[in-house]
Amino acid sequence: MKHLIAFMLMLMVAVPSPGPAQQPLTSDAAIERAWLFKALETAPTEETATAIANQIWRFWFRQGPNQEANRIMAKAMERRDARDFAGAIEQLDTLVEIAPDWAEAWNQRATVLFFQEKDDNSLDDVEKVLELEPKHFGALAGKAVILMRQGRMQLAQQALRRAVDIHPWLKERGMLLPEPPGQKL
Repeated sequence: MKHLIAFMLMLMVAVPSPGPAQQPLTSDAAIERAWLFKALETAPTEETATAIANQIWRFWFRQGPNQEANRIMAKAMERRDARDFAGAIEQLDTLVEIAPDWAEAWNQRATVLFFQEKDDNSLDDVEKVLELEPKHFGALAGKAVILMRQGRMQLAQQALRRAVDIHPWLKERGMLLPEPPGQKL
């Protein structure tokens, strides 16, 4: 339970505001993304990894397709931070409709649905996030927590192991269970 609360708090305070609009990944953005994930994978300390992970979050938020999408995301984050989850969902529903290829739009809706304990709906959105951004360690960690909450421990551990493979210093790594000898979860 302590890890679940820490996860929820991390999502509410650690996620930065959206940045300026950016078109789909340019070659420069693809290079930046690759560099960030390599740096995260090889970060020598938790402090360094946290700083790199925060850069990745900012990168994901910058992928909004236009100023209108960024404006709606900002409103959704204001509503979420105010714990007006219904208002946040209203904004995020609009956002995923007008920006269906923006992984972070889906991730933020998954997060708010998680807070509303609408686990199946949240998992549906997490799958869309992972389709658009397979290395979304936040979505994978969220998926793991939901699956744990549902008592689906083996699937939860698989999702969490994928997240930790991407972000070895992920705070939720403490929720990993030892693998049974000779078995791969």
